[in-house]
Amino acid sequence: MKRIEAVVRPEKVDEVRRALQSVGCSGLMISEIMGHGKQKGVVQQWRGEKFKVELLPKVKVETIVRNEDLAKIIKVICETARTGDIGDGKIFVSPVENVIRIRTGEEGEIAI
Repeated sequence: MKRIEAVVRPEKVDEVRRALQSVGCSGLMISEIMGHGKQKGVVQQWRGEKFKVELLPKVKVETIVRNEDLAKIIKVICETARTGDIGDGKIFVSPVENVIRIRTGEEGEIAI
C-alpha cells in the first residue's frame, strides 16, 4: 500500500477530487495549507506598491491506495492538476505498513 500526498493549486482541488472519484479512489483527506517551492513566493503589486508573498495557499490531497492502483492515481492527479505554470504542485509517495479500520478491526488492503 502507498500513501499519496498531492499538493495542488486551490482552484484545481475540486477537479482533482472528482477525477479521483471517477477512477474508484474512495477515500480522501483534504487540507488547506500554505507553502512555497523553488519560486520562494511571488511579488505582487497593490496601489503601486510591490510586496512579496512568501507563503502561497495550496491544498493537500491525501489518499492510501493499493500498489497496483498507484500509477493510475498518479496519472489522474497529474492530468487534472497540471496548468503548465510554475506552482502546479508536487506529489509525494510513501509506503504504508498497515491500515486498520477502527469500527471493524479489519486490517490491510481490505481496510482501505
